[in-house]
Amino acid sequence: MEQSFRPMRRFKQALSEEECRSLLETEKRGTLAVIGDGGYPYALPINFYYDEAENKLYFHCSREGHKAEAMNSCDKVCFTVHDAGEQRGDWSYYVKSVIVFGRAKQVEDPTVKYEKARAFGMKYYPSMEELDAELKRDLDRVRIMEITIEHMSGKLVHEK
Repeated sequence: MEQSFRPMRRFKQALSEEECRSLLETEKRGTLAVIGDGGYPYALPINFYYDEAENKLYFHCSREGHKAEAMNSCDKVCFTVHDAGEQRGDWSYYVKSVIVFGRAKQVEDPTVKYEKARAFGMKYYPSMEELDAELKRDLDRVRIMEITIEHMSGKLVHEK
C-alpha cells in the first residue's frame, strides 16, 4: 500500500523543491523524530548530511540507545530543519523550514559507509587531517544511517 501524505494547508507559503534542497544542503542541524518507547514520539537534534544527487539524508548514531532501538523497531522517521530566519524591516522574522518523511536504515556496505561518513564529516570538521584521524579511530564503532526521502515539503513563515 502506497503512503499518502497530507497536502500543505497553507500552500501559498510553500517552498519550491529547489529551495527545500538548498535548505537541507546549507543547514547544520535538524530534528529527527522517531517512534520511541511506549509509542511516544522521540525527537532529538542531530547533525546530518544531505546527498542531493541521491536525495537522501545521512547521520550517525551509536549501536545502542533510545534512537537506535526506536529505528530498529520502526524505520519510519520524520526530520525537520529550519534556518535562523531573517528580519525584513520590522521586528518579525521570516523563517524557512523543511519537513521530510522517510525510512531510515543502516548503511551496511563498508565502502559506502566510509564514503558517506567522509562526506558527512567534511560538512563539520575544520580540516581533512582531523576528519581522517577521526574516521580511522572511530568509524567501526558507529552506525551510518540513511533516510530515503518519501515526502518533502517546505514553508516560508512570517512570524509576527
